[in-house]
Amino acid sequence: MNQRHTLLAAALATVCIAGVGTAHAAASDKEKCFGIAKVGQNDCASVTGAHSCAGQAKKDNDLTDWKFVAKGTCEKVGGKLTIPK
Repeated sequence: MNQRHTLLAAALATVCIAGVGTAHAAASDKEKCFGIAKVGQNDCASVTGAHSCAGQAKKDNDLTDWKFVAKGTCEKVGGKLTIPK
């Protein structure tokens, strides 16, 4: 990996980390809902470490990817509130 790739990777990681803080601050009336994210529409990293940032879900409704939803709606739309085992 050359220096340009290293700098780009560091910049992307910084953006992802900054987005996590913003999402948590705005999520007081929301909850994490596992298994409802569509391809490329997850809100943050996979719980298995398959990817480390939002928008990187590889398949629809993967139980390791999550989205923020309004409190009380996750299970109504077919999601899970806890991390799958």
